[in-house]
Amino acid sequence: MNKTALITGATSGLGYDFVGMFAQDGFDLVLVARNQAKMEEIKSQYPHLNVTIITKDLSMPNAAKEVYEEVKSAGITIDTLVNNAGFGLMGNFDDLDIQKQSEMIQLNNTALTELTYYFLPEMKGSSHKARILNVASTAAFQPGPMMAVYYATKAYVLSFSEALAEELAGTNVTVTTLCPGATKTNFASVANVAKTKMFSGAMSSHEVAKQGYQALMAGKRVVITGGTNKVGAYAAKFLPRSLAAKIAKYVAQEA
Repeated sequence: MNKTALITGATSGLGYDFVGMFAQDGFDLVLVARNQAKMEEIKSQYPHLNVTIITKDLSMPNAAKEVYEEVKSAGITIDTLVNNAGFGLMGNFDDLDIQKQSEMIQLNNTALTELTYYFLPEMKGSSHKARILNVASTAAFQPGPMMAVYYATKAYVLSFSEALAEELAGTNVTVTTLCPGATKTNFASVANVAKTKMFSGAMSSHEVAKQGYQALMAGKRVVITGGTNKVGAYAAKFLPRSLAAKIAKYVAQEA
């Protein structure tokens, strides 16, 4: 029996690349996203695998539990959970729509936490290796003016994931946090950051996903993609938080 990976945000960007990598390694797939037509198209590419699609908007309350219940009702056991879905918004906090910002927190943090909570017990009870990949960002390492809520959500993802990884030390479950910098995906257009300094040297989605996938399979706890991003993330640990915030504000300006 093939192992099964559940991937959120599976229709574009990193999620789409992860689908291809798991499929290449023979995993059956559970795809979760809002775009059913795109998921049907992806499913047709892998007739040799069992591909289950769940059309769900994870920015809505209770969506994560509904995904879990659909997976269980289908009799599917998840071996790898990829919490990839997320989005950001650019602008002054009080200028941005509060409903959209609340949905960002729901998607980036609440859904990720709830999916992990629901699937973790059976993963721990498995007789073989189980894995969780949570997608954070280099934004996790400092405050981010002009994207205040987004940066804060990614700081949560990193902190939560590192703590959970330590809780699970010595078990069959590993937790890996992927922290990419600017990446060529739909994120930039949704967040309205494509023309900013931070995206001037964006990495390809495939390369970021590849590094994340390799780290996941190796059981690494944190992977920061790209040399410049590694330097920036580590430097942020030693800079005064006020200075780190000023730098983040600078790179949020148009190039």
